[in-house]
Amino acid sequence: MNANGLAAGFDGQIFEEGAAGYEEARSIFNSMIERRPALIAQCESVADVKAALAHARANDLEVAIRSGGHSVAGASLTDGGLVIDMRNMNAVEVDPQARTATAAGGATWSHFDNATQPHGLIAPGGRVSTTGVAGLTLGGGSTWLERKFGFACDNLISVDLITADGREVTASEDENSELFWALHGGGGNFGVATKLVFGLHELPAATLALLLWPADAGPDLARAYRDLVDGGAPEELGGGLFYITGPPEEFVPAELQGELTAGVIVVYAGTEAEMREALAPVLAMDPPAAMVAEMPYAEIQCAIDDPPGYRNYWSAEHLIGFPDEAVDVFCARAHDMVVPSPSQHIAFPWGGAVLRAAADWPLPHREASWAIHPLGLWADPADDERALAWGRGICADVRPWATGAVYLNFVGDEGQDRVRAGYGEANYERLAAVKAEYDPESVFHLHHHIRPAALAA
Repeated sequence: MNANGLAAGFDGQIFEEGAAGYEEARSIFNSMIERRPALIAQCESVADVKAALAHARANDLEVAIRSGGHSVAGASLTDGGLVIDMRNMNAVEVDPQARTATAAGGATWSHFDNATQPHGLIAPGGRVSTTGVAGLTLGGGSTWLERKFGFACDNLISVDLITADGREVTASEDENSELFWALHGGGGNFGVATKLVFGLHELPAATLALLLWPADAGPDLARAYRDLVDGGAPEELGGGLFYITGPPEEFVPAELQGELTAGVIVVYAGTEAEMREALAPVLAMDPPAAMVAEMPYAEIQCAIDDPPGYRNYWSAEHLIGFPDEAVDVFCARAHDMVVPSPSQHIAFPWGGAVLRAAADWPLPHREASWAIHPLGLWADPADDERALAWGRGICADVRPWATGAVYLNFVGDEGQDRVRAGYGEANYERLAAVKAEYDPESVFHLHHHIRPAALAA
C-alpha cells in the first residue's frame, strides 16, 4: 500500500512495511502477536488522526489504534491495514485548582502520573506505567487503588473522539451522554479518543509493600489475606494476593530468588504507619522477604512494571466470594506456572468504590468481590502450551464460584460470548445501539467488538 495519498499534509511520520523504523514502530507489548500493517501513521495532531482515518476508509484498510500497545489481544496492530499510532500525542495538562487533568490520546500513565504528582493529585490508572491512558480507561480501568477511588473510567469528565466518519465529538454527562455512558467500558469501539479529561483526588501519602513467603505457605497466607479484606479492611488498602517468581532483589533471601513464591502486594493510600496497622494480621505471619516503603504515587506506579517483549496470555474470572475451596484451587494451580518467568498468578479484592459505581456503567463484573487473574509472561515458545493450559485451567477450576461476567481488559480474544459476558445482555444491546449510531460499519472492531444493533443478532 503506497502512502502517497496520506503523506500530503500529514505532519507525522508514516512507516511502510520494509522501511527503516517499521519494525520498531510495529513492536507491541505481547510478542505473540505477529501482524504486519501496510502503514503505520504516527500522528502529531487531531488533523493527522482525521487524515489517517480518512485514508484508511478510502482505501478499504482495516484500522487499528495504538496508544500504549498493551492490548494482550493485539488490538494495536492489524495485518495489512493501517495503524493510527497516537504515541506522539502524549501531553498531559493539570489544573490543580479545578483538580482536573487533560490527557492527549497517546499519553501513558507514566506521562499522566508524573504530571499530577507535583500537585499531590492523582486519578487512579492501571498497574503498569507504560499502559496507554485511553485504552485502559475506555475499557474500564482496573487500578491499584480502585477500592478507594474507583476504576479509571469512574473519574472521567469528558472524552473527545474522532468518529468513523471523521466527525469530532465530545462526550460528557451533558453532551452525547449515551456515548459517554458507553465509553465507561465499551473500549475502542466508538472512535479514536484524542483527549480525555479526568477529575483528580488528593493523595498526600502512598505506601508500597511487597511481602513474600515460600510457595507452600500460600494457602495459609491466602486465607489470612482474604479474611482481612472480607472482614472490613479499609478501602485505602489496595493490592492483591500473588504467586510470582522470587525476584533477584536484595530484600529477597537467596533461597527464594528464582523460585515460586506466595506473596501480597500492597498499594496503600496513606502513610506506612497506617498501612502497617491495616495489614497487621498479614505482617504478623513474618514474611521472610519484605519491602515496605512510603513513596510518591508516580514511583509506585512504575516500581513493578511488567517487562515488554515477552509472550503473553491473560484471562480472568470474577468470583462472588472466595471460600476455602476456591482458595485451595487457586493455590494449587499456581504450581503450573512457568517458573522462572515474570508470570503472575493473582487474586484481586474488589468492593468499595468498584461496587458503588456498578449500577452506573456497563460493567456487571464490578459486583464481584474477587477477581482471579492469571497473567502469563514467558520467553520461550516451547512453553506456549504449558502457559496457556495454566491460564485456562485456573479459570475453568474457579468457575463454580464465578459470576459469569468478565472484565475485558484482563482477557485476550476469547470469542463473542465472552464479549457479551463483559457487559451482560441488556448492557450489550444498549452498547450495540450506540455503536450503530457512531460506527454502523464497524470500522473500529479490533477491541472486543461490539456489533452494531442491526448486526448484533
